[in-house]
Amino acid sequence: MTDPEGGYRMTGAGRMLIALGGNAIQRPGQRGTVEEQIANIQLSLDGIVAALGAGWSLVLTHGNGPQVGQMLLMVEAARGQVPELPLGVCVADTEGALGYLIQQALLNRLRHEQRPAAVVTIVTQVVVDRGDPAFSHPTKPVGPFLSATEAETFRRERRWTVADDAGRGFRRVVPSPRPLSIVEAEAIRRILDAGVVVIAAGGGGVPVAEEADGSLRGVDAVIDKDLASALLARAVSAQRLVMLTGEPFVFLDYGKPAQRPLPRLSVEEARRHLRDGQFPAGSMGPKIEAALNFLAGGGEEALITSIEGFTDALRGTTGTRISRE
Repeated sequence: MTDPEGGYRMTGAGRMLIALGGNAIQRPGQRGTVEEQIANIQLSLDGIVAALGAGWSLVLTHGNGPQVGQMLLMVEAARGQVPELPLGVCVADTEGALGYLIQQALLNRLRHEQRPAAVVTIVTQVVVDRGDPAFSHPTKPVGPFLSATEAETFRRERRWTVADDAGRGFRRVVPSPRPLSIVEAEAIRRILDAGVVVIAAGGGGVPVAEEADGSLRGVDAVIDKDLASALLARAVSAQRLVMLTGEPFVFLDYGKPAQRPLPRLSVEEARRHLRDGQFPAGSMGPKIEAALNFLAGGGEEALITSIEGFTDALRGTTGTRISRE
């Protein structure tokens, strides 16, 4: 909405899904200790608390790539000593653990500010298609960066698929099928209706496939967090989708001398820039695609900004807004 001074202000007692980027939990160069993760989460709460103060009903999602990678390394190190954990179980474990850290940090902040609130984490199953081409072409990076020597060793000894990650180093890549539906969507809607903040679909949720008899079974894959967030936002009838990343805006010609921010994008502009390669698949592309999916499903507006800039984005002074208008 427009404030009296003519600026844009994101207010209203509607429903908002906030997708926390990787920096909200683990910063570049950190080891990823629990203490580091708690400190990072605490620094990421300002915008979330401001959104609650503005009357929004909130769903939070988050990434878990580094944490899944660390768990996979622990699984490999314990091979032969304990039963091996499939990738889907590792995703579920980290979804629960990180949800716990975010839930506790947010509750502590709200209690400190004497704001009555309830927060709950739901380990979320997300349905995918076993026939998705992604299972034949792994692309989703998980785990820490590897040297060329380490990458070759893991290819040979552990039969990992390893690929260069945007020139930053090598990482293990796993299948990333498209999310089709959220199993716990109805439960999440009911909890939101009760006034509770929900943390769900962490790391894109746990991938499951439907069997011929209708039962669900876990599959070894990782779902893109932003695409799952857009799907969940649609499933709970959210009006706003917020994706927090490392930059205050979406940029054209990112990293080049002609780089320029985009405060607003129409759906058609976003599609055109996506087709033109302005938003690569390994960085901004999934966020733009998620925003378009969300708007196509009835969402009113998608916002992409930095974790640090989210509070200012709520006031309308930063961030990239994508809408159908």
